[in-house]
Amino acid sequence: MRFAEEIVVEEFLPTVRSMLAEELRDRGLTQSEVADLLGISQSAVSKYANGEVERNERILGDDRVRNLVARLGEGLAEGTMSRVEALVEIEILIRRLENRDLVAEIHETEMPELAGHGGDFNVHDPEGDLRTTERVRSSLRRGLTIVESSSGFASLIPAVGSNLCECTPDADGIDDVAGVPGRIFDVKGQATIPSEPEFGVSEHVASILLAARRHGSDARAALNVRYSPDIVAALEESGHATAEFEAEYDDVDAVVGAALAELPDATVLYHTGGYGVEPIVYLLGDDAEAVAEMARDLV
Repeated sequence: MRFAEEIVVEEFLPTVRSMLAEELRDRGLTQSEVADLLGISQSAVSKYANGEVERNERILGDDRVRNLVARLGEGLAEGTMSRVEALVEIEILIRRLENRDLVAEIHETEMPELAGHGGDFNVHDPEGDLRTTERVRSSLRRGLTIVESSSGFASLIPAVGSNLCECTPDADGIDDVAGVPGRIFDVKGQATIPSEPEFGVSEHVASILLAARRHGSDARAALNVRYSPDIVAALEESGHATAEFEAEYDDVDAVVGAALAELPDATVLYHTGGYGVEPIVYLLGDDAEAVAEMARDLV
């Protein structure tokens, strides 16, 4: 695991310090004077100025870095810039380069798992896309752990399989919903989860969740289980509002919308099946853990 801050500490700062030490020495300052300005030892200045410190070529060749070093070197050497002002200037550049820029790109190179985000990972943005999707995956994994560890959950899995899904806060399509590729199946009485959660892999349960959200539901997660009158009754006894919708539909948005129009606070949607259509119950909740716990309470 490689943190963006490590890129700054281990790649950016040594490179910039060496460039600045070199710049100040070229302007006639002694090693002692350079050490005082940079707050480092004279031996460190010697290593920086003599190229004994490994430098990152991408940072070394960046025009913004080179221009800043030249400007700081001039200001510090001539006394027109204080050490604090120089520090602030460097900090500003670091933040800029961390925000979908050079540091983010180096981070992606050194941690290939970030590939595909195109340097779009802003380490200081708590609502950034990567952070958001990873939070959803993490929540979904916790929900799946509940499913796997719940004795008897397999008895709730319908013939078509179950899926546990969770969406991003601003989801507007299936690609914004994470689920289990291949669904959750009953294998010899055990709920079996075939692979890690991914986005865009659950068309059916995701469609129900998205339709519910479009019609006013605040749910961020959904789980489908088999239908029986006893299951619906147990959910109602637990305080959940249940709403029935038509099983044979051409437009999922329309039938889910009609059900929620009658009962806007419903946290359970279900249909009783039809010709060639298995009856299903859909549990809705704030996150994957919440709906997994709803199911666990049924077994």
